[in-house]
Amino acid sequence: MARVNHKLVRQRLNEKRSKITDKQFFSSRMLAGHFEDMAAAQTRRYHYNRRVRVNLYWKPKDSFTAATDNMHIRINTGNPLVTKVKGRENRYQIVCGMFAHELGHVLYTDFLSSQTYHNYLERYRWYPQSPDLKTTADARNEKAFWDYVKEDPKNMEMVHYISAHISNIIEDGYVENRILSNFPGTLGYGLETLRERHFNEISTVTELIEKEEDDGRHIFESIMQIMLSYAKFGTIKYGDEPVTDERVQVVFGLINEIDAGLMTRSGKERLNVINLIMVRCWDYIQDFCELCKKRQEEAEAAGGASSIAETLSEVLQSIAGGSTAGSGNSTPVPEASGGSEESATASAREQTRAEAAGSEEENESPQTDTEDEENQSESGGAAGDSGSAGGSAGEAMAGGSAPESGKQEVSAGETGRIPQKQTESVSNPIGGSTTRNDEYQREQYEHAAADIDRILDKMAESAACQELEGERIQELNDAAQSISYGNIHEGVYIRVNRIASVDPELVEQYDEVCNPLVAISRQLQKSLIKQLKENRRGGKQTGLIMGRRLDAHAICRNDGKVFYKNNLPNEIPELAVGLLLDESGSMSSCDRCTYARAAAIILHDFCESLEIPVMVYGHSTDYYDGHDSVELFSYAEFEGFDNDDKYRLMDISARGSNRDGAALRYVAECLAKRPEAVKLLILVSDGQPADTGYYGTAAEEDLRGIKQEYQRKGVIFVAAAIGSDKQNIERIYGDSFLDITDLNQLPTKLTGVVKRHIRV
Repeated sequence: MARVNHKLVRQRLNEKRSKITDKQFFSSRMLAGHFEDMAAAQTRRYHYNRRVRVNLYWKPKDSFTAATDNMHIRINTGNPLVTKVKGRENRYQIVCGMFAHELGHVLYTDFLSSQTYHNYLERYRWYPQSPDLKTTADARNEKAFWDYVKEDPKNMEMVHYISAHISNIIEDGYVENRILSNFPGTLGYGLETLRERHFNEISTVTELIEKEEDDGRHIFESIMQIMLSYAKFGTIKYGDEPVTDERVQVVFGLINEIDAGLMTRSGKERLNVINLIMVRCWDYIQDFCELCKKRQEEAEAAGGASSIAETLSEVLQSIAGGSTAGSGNSTPVPEASGGSEESATASAREQTRAEAAGSEEENESPQTDTEDEENQSESGGAAGDSGSAGGSAGEAMAGGSAPESGKQEVSAGETGRIPQKQTESVSNPIGGSTTRNDEYQREQYEHAAADIDRILDKMAESAACQELEGERIQELNDAAQSISYGNIHEGVYIRVNRIASVDPELVEQYDEVCNPLVAISRQLQKSLIKQLKENRRGGKQTGLIMGRRLDAHAICRNDGKVFYKNNLPNEIPELAVGLLLDESGSMSSCDRCTYARAAAIILHDFCESLEIPVMVYGHSTDYYDGHDSVELFSYAEFEGFDNDDKYRLMDISARGSNRDGAALRYVAECLAKRPEAVKLLILVSDGQPADTGYYGTAAEEDLRGIKQEYQRKGVIFVAAAIGSDKQNIERIYGDSFLDITDLNQLPTKLTGVVKRHIRV
């Protein structure tokens, strides 16, 4: 592990943690990464190969809540849905619920079919198939629908928005039911918390009617709100309104279709449900569209919204609880084994269906005996009449009239068939019983506080490390300015660059390439680990020819090696390593920079694993603030505040020119100040110095002078040449030259150099 200054980090950590605000916490990359890890762990059962990316941000004035494009989940944690809840833990549960909801869309929504749906709509066709028109009113509405969308492009645009919103209502109910059934832990509890808040915010039917009267809302907006309430929660908040209210009755008339959409696993079947809802509600939708066009014209005249889409979007977003419709181009994940088929809202929907059935009975007028007889006559006669369906069936099967008992007989050609029995009563069950536990509640997630504490610690540590790294960068630059580089570098600006906070992209890049490189490092370590551990731990060294202690167990040896001594623990490493990489533009040729980066990763891991202090720098040139500058890039330092130096190595790149002398002197000076007995400086370059005013004989003399000066201070130089300019590099560094003809051998040769200088 890296030599981390834990004391300084802890001091800053406590200070930083107390100052972390909710805005910082709920928009942090740490929390986003926490949700990404949670998704990866929870979706492993689906063999879901793509990592779900989460973007959290804080915009209290933005009405947007959350959405997904099937690859990224965006959540506005500053939304009033979160901020109106008191307590960080409670807010965390709400955000967790928002994440769970969007993850449900990622896993279970058929985005590809939704895209196809709208493509078909543009061509005036239903997808996947035309709705099942059961009444003449349905047929009339369908014709009116197509006539309307063909009339004006604005009409088609509005229909797109409305159909997408209705689809999202059904989809929200579907995915939440799946999440609640399949993920009862963290995700399920967070979603339940969010749903409770959603349900409390949904307006009652009475309140919806008041908004129609006071705010000019359209009745179709109320219908969609009621539809959302039923789709998500299985119930309707009536308020003071009876179940016979027009708005409620519209939803009651769609209950069978909504239930079908909520229970089917097929995204295409849910789109068929949307088609039928659009047709059934067309009278309301058309009137709503005309109202929106009027509102848009008024907004335009007032200098407001400039498109019908903006106007319609504002209206639809006002419906509580409806998340923003997502987009994407993929199908749902394959169904995993072990998922629950139970509906989380089954009991509530059953109760609402009973209310709907009761309202139908209330709406039916009682019939007289005469009317009942007339209706029976019109439908084919009373029960037992020879013209009834039952009579016809009996004649067809038995070859005569139906039996007087009403029982279905078996025809002569049917053998082994059990005759239908007329049931007079239902027998009582024997043994066993079914009871309902009304006191059961979903298992609560009790680790939210621990999750928050852990994330806060990470955030505080990250902030502390970033601040310390910022201070270190200033110290490195101050140290760089205090070094005398010689007349040849006069007027050249020296600047040290270092990444204070590692970007997640660098972590991902490292994770992609590290496994084979680290494996090489581990293989190279095998022969040294045991020896180094004994050297640092101390112990008994036997088999000595001379000494003050006699080994009784070896007294019979003929070679005279009968003495031993006790070695004291050596806690101070005997070796310090500095690696300086040429990052000139020519390093991009033949993948030299890639090999150099790989060698740096292996060497860094090798030294870190063996607890050998190591620093890694790159160097190039630039033009900064009116001056030529030597750009030093600090990738790994002897002492760190975090463990992220291995990720910083991924930033090694081919950049400008190379002014080797200034960079070499800086790294050599850092090594010379180390307490270790052996100080090894490895330079990796593909050519001789080449910069403005720094080339040829003068540059070579500068490098030879630096080598001689710091060799007297105990620094050992190794110049690894990896380009075609090997002869010039050998001429400059003499016996310190190392020829790397095969770039594949670069990592093993560099670690081999280190191994030769380890004292064991």
